[in-house]
Amino acid sequence: MKSLLSKAGLTLPDEEISDWRTLLGGFEQSVQDLLALDDDLPVPDTNVYPRTEISIPKTAEESDGNAWATRCVAKSTNPTSSLLAGKRVAIKDNIAFAGMRCLNGMDPLDAPWVPTYDATVATRIMDARGVILGKSACEAACMQPSSDTSYTGVIHNPYGKGYSCGGSSSGSGRLVATGSVDMALGCDQGGSVRIPAAFCGLVGLKATWGTVPYSGILGLHADIDHCGPMTKTVRDNALMLQAIAGPDGMDDRQPTLISPEALKYSKHLDAFLTETATLAKPLDGFRIGVLKEGFAMPQLNAAIERAVRSAIADLAAFGAEVVEISIPEHDKILTPWTSIQAIAGTRDGLLGDQTGRKALHMTDRSGPYQPTLSQDRFDALGAGGKNLYLKYLYVVEKHSTLLQGKAANVIRKQTRAYDAALAGLDAIVMPTIPFPASRIFGDGESAGPLERLLRVAGTIANTAPFNATGHPALALPVGFVPAPDDEKVKLPASLQIVGKAFDELACFKIAAAWERRNDWQELNF
Repeated sequence: MKSLLSKAGLTLPDEEISDWRTLLGGFEQSVQDLLALDDDLPVPDTNVYPRTEISIPKTAEESDGNAWATRCVAKSTNPTSSLLAGKRVAIKDNIAFAGMRCLNGMDPLDAPWVPTYDATVATRIMDARGVILGKSACEAACMQPSSDTSYTGVIHNPYGKGYSCGGSSSGSGRLVATGSVDMALGCDQGGSVRIPAAFCGLVGLKATWGTVPYSGILGLHADIDHCGPMTKTVRDNALMLQAIAGPDGMDDRQPTLISPEALKYSKHLDAFLTETATLAKPLDGFRIGVLKEGFAMPQLNAAIERAVRSAIADLAAFGAEVVEISIPEHDKILTPWTSIQAIAGTRDGLLGDQTGRKALHMTDRSGPYQPTLSQDRFDALGAGGKNLYLKYLYVVEKHSTLLQGKAANVIRKQTRAYDAALAGLDAIVMPTIPFPASRIFGDGESAGPLERLLRVAGTIANTAPFNATGHPALALPVGFVPAPDDEKVKLPASLQIVGKAFDELACFKIAAAWERRNDWQELNF
């Protein structure tokens, strides 16, 4: 007792020490009883969910250019639906999948983490008759929007070698684009589904906060973690969302009263497409706002703007009422989004402190909480992760935890501004990313942290705001534009469609109406 008090800078009267020894001794016995209990982790029945052919790719061909982190074949012998029948799926390598290493894009140091249980989304894919072919590579600690920081190697854009796939779900983006899989899961804290979707010519959705369970997935922090589908078509995206969405009873981010009918995204999208199949104006009755601030940024590429505005003109031609709107908070919300990460993101995502969460705790991975990172773990983070951790050390020293609370309160106020704008609209549109895929650093190519971070400045300007607010946001490919440094290289452009909370269906309808009348790969700007 005296040693415990001394370390905390405290004292107690000598006559009380014995009492406190007795009380704490009784508590310690309760702790030991608790530690002896089963953790109730979702360990799969391998007779129902077998996984075979587990391997680590050894060649560029086996890894599809480093896009695979680990390969396998996994499916259910007793599926509950045929929603994803015949679909080949990749899951991002921050998602727990029993018997397979989970690197989270980082050097495993002594030994990789190999969970004994499955994330909810992985189980749901297999239950829907999807076949999981492996885990897609991701960027170091999932904290970089480029595709050259993963421990497993640099991942090149499928449309231009030497250009980024985006991040952090970089492997998922490449694997779907090259046809190695039909669909993939990404995870999105600031755009990590939508950025690789935009750079690789895919449909990528960050659903409303809480729609998809995050149980069994390594995240940054609960306020901004999202898991979502990356596909080639809008309908496949709706199918995959339908397969993985809905409460799982473990994730406290999820509303418990989502109507099962509301989760039947593909059914309702199919009905809309059937009803409007012969209509010249399938979007008649829709009202869409063009976000002024979404275009007013110095990094906006002229060709990207042309591609996005052309797609918006198509939406008007399809019958939608298109109006320009302004949400001044859009230029300001990145500051509290960044600030809340400094403490919450580091403690949860880097240090493993999930206290206060009613959720699935990955106790086999986190081990005892450590208030600081070791040197070797810090070195393995990459520029993005180091940037977050150093901000944490600075904020704790300079501003204390007050900054996190202040940021959370400001975000709540700013979210109301988006809600007010959306009250009279079906969706808001803007460029997903203001520029096409940027150049990446090659294997072994060195660069300082300032160069590595500044080259991607502006990438998340239109994506991260909706991680903060939680609104659904969908990236839709709308054509090709020339690379700024080589006009012979053609790279995808992307339109972002943002809807009201829990109205993913409106985003799907608008995107599908455009997709049905256009082949984005035939459009050049």
